[in-house]
Amino acid sequence: MVGDFETLGLIARSLRRRPARSVPALDELFRRLWVCTDAAQATQTEDRIWELWMYHPNEDAARVLDLATRDIAAKRYDIAETRLATLLRHVPDFAEAWHKRATLYYLVARDDECIGDIRRTLELEPRHFGAILHFAELLLAEGNADAARFAFLKALCLNPHLVRAKDALAPPDGIPPDKF
Repeated sequence: MVGDFETLGLIARSLRRRPARSVPALDELFRRLWVCTDAAQATQTEDRIWELWMYHPNEDAARVLDLATRDIAAKRYDIAETRLATLLRHVPDFAEAWHKRATLYYLVARDDECIGDIRRTLELEPRHFGAILHFAELLLAEGNADAARFAFLKALCLNPHLVRAKDALAPPDGIPPDKF
């Protein structure tokens, strides 16, 4: 995974690429993230982005994704994986379904499969800061700090309110920021 340059390339080009599914409301919400003046406003905007990512015009697809998400939260990983595999066979352009399955694989330490689904998520929705954060965490876990920092920075370019990315990029205790 250290040399997963394909995913890093998708992340590097994230601001220049267009999502597979055009949702004008998402474009506006991403703009709004940059002008939010307080944490509550930023959280509300981010929550709305997640709601739109979870939406699909096919109500059955959206329902299955919601059920799989609940299964993941309840640690019913085998059921969630079956639901998501079936969903993705029928609706292969549903970015959030790929991301949810990547999340499942992340939780059960199936990193190679997680990376593949993160990559597919980013092919469909290049602004998916959640997928970029997961990828950065995987990079950190395997000791690739430079690539992880790059991914965290790109996630912040999309959503400047990501506490996890800010924390990951903060200088270690005792080191002044200008020396980091």
